[in-house]
Amino acid sequence: MKSKIPFFILIIFLIFGFSGDLLAQKYPKREFRAGWIQIINGQFQGLSTAQAQQRLLNQLDALKKANMNAVIFQIRAEGDALYESNLEPWSRFLTGQQGKAPNPYWDPLAFMVEECHKRGMELHAWINPYRAMMNINKELAYSHPYIKYPERFIQYGNQLFFDPALQENRNYICSIVSDIVNRYDVDAIHMDDYFYPYPKDGMEFNDDPSFRRLGSAYTNKGDWRRDNVNLLIKQIHETVREIKPWVKFGVSPFGIYRNERSNPFGSRTNGLQNYDDLYADVLLWVNKGWVDYNIPQIYWHVGHPVADYQVLVDWWAKNSSNRPLFIGQSVPNTIQHADPNNPNMNQLPLKMRIQRSYQSVGGSCQWPATSVVANEGRYLDALVSEYNKYPSLVPVFDFMDDKAPKSVRKVKSLWTIDGYMLFWTAPKAKTLMDEAIRYVIYRFERGQKIDLEDPSHIVAITPNEFYKLPYVDGQKKYTYVVTALDRLHNESKYKRKKVSL
Repeated sequence: MKSKIPFFILIIFLIFGFSGDLLAQKYPKREFRAGWIQIINGQFQGLSTAQAQQRLLNQLDALKKANMNAVIFQIRAEGDALYESNLEPWSRFLTGQQGKAPNPYWDPLAFMVEECHKRGMELHAWINPYRAMMNINKELAYSHPYIKYPERFIQYGNQLFFDPALQENRNYICSIVSDIVNRYDVDAIHMDDYFYPYPKDGMEFNDDPSFRRLGSAYTNKGDWRRDNVNLLIKQIHETVREIKPWVKFGVSPFGIYRNERSNPFGSRTNGLQNYDDLYADVLLWVNKGWVDYNIPQIYWHVGHPVADYQVLVDWWAKNSSNRPLFIGQSVPNTIQHADPNNPNMNQLPLKMRIQRSYQSVGGSCQWPATSVVANEGRYLDALVSEYNKYPSLVPVFDFMDDKAPKSVRKVKSLWTIDGYMLFWTAPKAKTLMDEAIRYVIYRFERGQKIDLEDPSHIVAITPNEFYKLPYVDGQKKYTYVVTALDRLHNESKYKRKKVSL
């Protein structure tokens, strides 16, 4: 006998089933939401220590308001350091003179790690491995690597680059990475789109001496150059993993891998290419597991004649899913172009809809963070009120660790001199990977089902083992739920506490 489902029940199921899926797509509980904070724009030069710190705090507070959960902070622009280093000089982008320490003294990387973690946000340390001088007319500090090893560098135009062919350069760059990961509690090492330099018209990158000496196994210089970059990417990944297995290594390459005209496998675009022009074989790194996430810089608009945003998101979503994929968004480009189907609206709604329509796309990063903070084109307002309306957890990196921490213990509510507080005790852990680093606080009204997949119930993501309750008059009952997150955002089972507020 066949079972018959009443028609009206089927309709209700379909409506609520689809609406649940659409709600999860519109407000995902897990989504990478980051902003790039750069230094080469000179935003910190000429500022006192207090002013520079306050500018960073203002940026973090604005990003937190928009429910961002990660910051990618530039700390090495040209063989220099925006942190205390015995290997490279202080950056001129901080103090105006390379090698000059800030006065009063402070360490921007240590400051940012602490402030990001206070806000429940990740800090990704962004380095430019190959670029050694952005302008050869600028004065170098005596501790700059070029002063020590000039034979390891190649001049290209008015810039200077570490020769990617040299193993001693790869070892040196990895020593920088090792120093950062060992001494700072960063969540990731991040490398952007500068591999072999962007081509200049009529100018060759003169690595012929290195090719003659080291490239005898290759008949094609392009293959040799790509292998040089591959070796560095693999070595950085191994370096990070060996020191702290929870620290990620990610890249944000140029937005086009290859054009269809170069290879049938490529995208329907006609721009510069990672593989052929920058010698960055990004898909190899993704498929080999040499990077832990990929953020291609898709800075064009929907409808661009050379590099269409929608075409590129679709291509990366279908070809880069062996590792977490996030989309690099250009804030200025997005707000300066209208939706092709709605000339009265910029492209933010369209781009967010495209991005979130792919299961293999796990979030985005905004370029530059200063444009978000400045609320250009009301971009920040839109994130706060709509697209990032609720908090979101960083996606899990289950290929690194898929074991959740134990549940929190001893959840209780107490009156203190600071007000009505919710307290709990951290779960026990056998290893650093199992430790609880952050906690998620959910709130449910009386009678509501506890649903941890609904981010609208998240009221805080905090490193603290306490939360101040918003007491009013004690007339309304709520259930608060606390879960623990480890370093890679695996979430524990929950513990609950009923309170009257």
